[in-house]
Amino acid sequence: MTGAASAAVELLFTVLSGLALLPVLAWPRGRQAVLRPVFAGARRLTQFERRRLGTWLSVSVSPVYEDARALRYIACRWALGALGAIVLLSVAAGLIYSTYWMFAWIVGDVEHPWAIVFSAFGGLFLLFLAVQGVIGVAELERQLARHFLGPSHQEELERRIVELAASRAAVVDAVDDERRRIERDLHDGVQQRLVALGMLLGRALRSQDPERADRLLRQAHDESRQALADLREVAWRIYPTTLDEAGLRAALETVAERSSVPVRVEYELAAEPEKATASVAYFVVCEAVTNAVKHAMASHITVHLWAAEGALCVRIEDDGMGGANPTGSGLFGLARRVDALDGRFTVLSPTGGPTVISAELPCA
Repeated sequence: MTGAASAAVELLFTVLSGLALLPVLAWPRGRQAVLRPVFAGARRLTQFERRRLGTWLSVSVSPVYEDARALRYIACRWALGALGAIVLLSVAAGLIYSTYWMFAWIVGDVEHPWAIVFSAFGGLFLLFLAVQGVIGVAELERQLARHFLGPSHQEELERRIVELAASRAAVVDAVDDERRRIERDLHDGVQQRLVALGMLLGRALRSQDPERADRLLRQAHDESRQALADLREVAWRIYPTTLDEAGLRAALETVAERSSVPVRVEYELAAEPEKATASVAYFVVCEAVTNAVKHAMASHITVHLWAAEGALCVRIEDDGMGGANPTGSGLFGLARRVDALDGRFTVLSPTGGPTVISAELPCA
């Protein structure tokens, strides 16, 4: 009913605006002077329509639009409001007509009872058509608002170009961050062990005591084994061969096996995702598990993967202390990886826990 009432106001506004503009169409300065209050009125009416559409039809319209588009919307919308009023009157007529004949049948004030059946069914059929009309008018309301108040094709292209440029920059930054992390892991881990290995071997060569030399060689052997383990760990974090050879599920199960904290993997994907999507999903899980083990002091981690509406959904939850910082290098790098695929990345980590990290990755 509010749409029908606003249509009357919009019709009056359209007529008055047209009458005000008609004498000054050939006079630019006069036309601009008249258009200013006309645009202001169109914007106020459009703001009311935005609120009405959001309340009754759950339609979200951006508040950013040109004044001329708002005026065109109001000039067209009144006709749709009038159509809605006609449909609502049809609903009322169908209800009254069918109810009248049913009431007449109950009180027995009809000479031909068989006419009641046809009349009642006719009223119900009219009611059915009117309800379908209400649904159709509601959809037309949505389409009209999106057409006039939504972004234009040019604006959509510009927005997409900006998003792609930002996404490309994010990918470059993520690659640079990954290189810095690899350099840090090699410098702080493998390189230090290799230096210690060289020192142990040098001391063993200079030692005159055979027993001491044997002890130093055993230490050097242990150090070399640890250096190889650290090197394999770095290589695994760069890119696991299991992901290519056995698929995402096997790679995630390997992450669970290597974790010092129990990790439960709930894998509900019917088919193997694309390589790029699987790679991002893997690194999201891997980084989330690593953070839960190192920083959150979690005792249990749950990893859940499923498909929903053309997207691969990933959810990692731990029972740690919470307080994860989404702007930290690890989580921020994951967010940029997800953004590169036009996905969504969220981190919910209140102090005291639990921490829930989620990602939605588009997939074909």
